[in-house]
Amino acid sequence: MPAIPPTVTPAQAEQLLAETAVALDVRTPGEFATTRIAGAVNIPLDQVDARRIAGTADRTLVLVCQSGPRAEQAAGRIAEGGYDDVVVLAGGMGAWEAEGRPVERAAQGQEKWAMERQVRLVAGSIALTSVLASTVFPKAKWGAAFIGGGLTFAAVSNTCMMANALSRLPYNQGPGADVDGAVEQLRAGTRASA
Repeated sequence: MPAIPPTVTPAQAEQLLAETAVALDVRTPGEFATTRIAGAVNIPLDQVDARRIAGTADRTLVLVCQSGPRAEQAAGRIAEGGYDDVVVLAGGMGAWEAEGRPVERAAQGQEKWAMERQVRLVAGSIALTSVLASTVFPKAKWGAAFIGGGLTFAAVSNTCMMANALSRLPYNQGPGADVDGAVEQLRAGTRASA
């Protein structure tokens, strides 16, 4: 099992970013386009390649997602490639924004829902539909049981297959992540926004 990466508070992260660190945001392009830390680089979790990132920077990477688990997964992947100068923003963008830290936002009307919110909508809709359908088709209750089991597994393993599937939908792709460009930004030591 990979080591648990160190976490930093939003205040600590802001201080690191003001010095030499860079924010690596592993959320979907849609989430990143909606709200992000100024100067963050976006490489979605499903495109984090430890070998490409390991040799890119000689400074701390502050890994960011919406609430923390995706950033922790990314830290594990990056550590496998030999780059261990990473920290995870505790509480993710949710904590960053709750403390009133500065963010860049999409124009009004172009925002995307956070992944956790999308998972709650889809899981809740399937469970509710299954329970309602079970009044006519009793075996439909197993749909709700399946979702409950999936959510339990997601909590225990700190991974979510539904979020992984939802992240691939066109809705979550936004303008798209330029992974090659992001890796080049890390390699060059520059920071740029979307």
